[in-house]
Parts: sequence; structure tokens; C-alpha cells
Amino acid sequence: MNVLVIDVGGSAVKLSVSDAPEPRTFESGELTPQDLVDRVRAVTGDWHHDVISLGFPGLVVDGAPAAEPGNLGTGWVGFDFGKAFGKPVRLVNDAVLQALGAYEGGRMLFLGLGTGLGSALVSEHVIVPLELGDLPSGKGDTMADRVGREGLEENGVDVWTEDVRDILSALRTALAADYMVLGGGNAELVDPLPASTRRGGNEDAFKGGYRLWEELVEPHDREPRRVWRVVR
Repeated sequence: MNVLVIDVGGSAVKLSVSDAPEPRTFESGELTPQDLVDRVRAVTGDWHHDVISLGFPGLVVDGAPAAEPGNLGTGWVGFDFGKAFGKPVRLVNDAVLQALGAYEGGRMLFLGLGTGLGSALVSEHVIVPLELGDLPSGKGDTMADRVGREGLEENGVDVWTEDVRDILSALRTALAADYMVLGGGNAELVDPLPASTRRGGNEDAFKGGYRLWEELVEPHDREPRRVWRVVR
């Protein structure tokens, strides 16, 4: 089964398929869901795929966008991606997609340092999407305000890095994580990395998209079961 992975970001859409040697990209901008479908078809016309994994930069509930993304066009809530693509689609938050690909066992906390603060917790093949960016930072704003893009631009790298380290330490302790993975475009600015922390990359989202379709088949099963389970 060939899986097409679509990782939608605020500035670019990244694409990969199981049997293709190189990923492809195109700019997102004020992208609507129908724009996405049309562009993906144009860019991947020579790729064969059976199913699709779609990483969405916003709140996802029951496998569908629950709110319009702040940095794209509108029309995402209620859009039927399976019908539009004509293929089975599994849609998750983009942080979930990266966390799933980065997971190496134990209890892992993923944090995406980009426009805001993406977050997910993974343990024993169960992925829990989180909205940690909405938590108060202790400085009169939210964690996303402090360590997102606006916080970096307003406060500068030094203050931003200190805020990142403080928030990482607090979140790791609160969620009893064995280790953390930092993703997102600004993860490279955190240097040196805190203990038990490593950087992720775009390839994690692709790996996560492939894993999203992994299934377990045992003799007593009437039908395949998912290896990885997203809680909501």
C-alpha cells in the first residue's frame, strides 16, 4: 500500500509518497482546502498512491478540522477530503504527524516551535494531541505567545531561548516525559539542547504519515487493527 503524505504548513506544503525517492513542495499562502486538492493533484500526478495521510495545522477532532487555521484560507471545517481526493484519507494535527514519526519508544513529548507551539504526547503506540500553547506562561500571556514566532520577533533570540528552556523544563516535568523532540522551523535556534532532548525534521512528518496506516493482522482478528491510535 502506497501512502501519500501531505504536511500542510503555514508557508509551504510538503509531499512524499512511500515509493518516491524525493519529496516535493509548494507554497501554501492563503490556501483553501480545494486549492490544496488541486495543487496536490498537479504536483503528484506521476505518483501512485492508495491512501493519504494529511497533517493539518490546527485543531483536529475525530479526524477532521475543528477550527479554521489562522494562517491559511478558509473552508477547512466540514470539507470532505476523502471525496475530494477520491482516496481514503486520515487527517491529524501536523504536530501529531511529526510526533508519530519521531517516536522511539517510552513516553515522548513533542513540541513544535513555529508560528505557535504545537504539541503531542506519545506512549505505547497511543498519540495524544495537546494544546499546550494555550497554557499561561506565568508572564501574563500564553506559552505560545512566548515561544511562538511573535515572541521570537518581539523579544529577541536570547530572551526567547530562555523562555523556551523554562517552558520545556516545566512541561517535561508535568507530563513525566522520558525525552522530548523539538520540531518546527525555530527548533534549530535552541542550542545547546536541554538534556534528553533532540531535534526532529521534515522526514519525521513523512515517517509519521506512513505509520498512520500501519495495521496489525492476527489470526483471530476479523479485520486489521491500527498499530497507532490517536486518542481524539
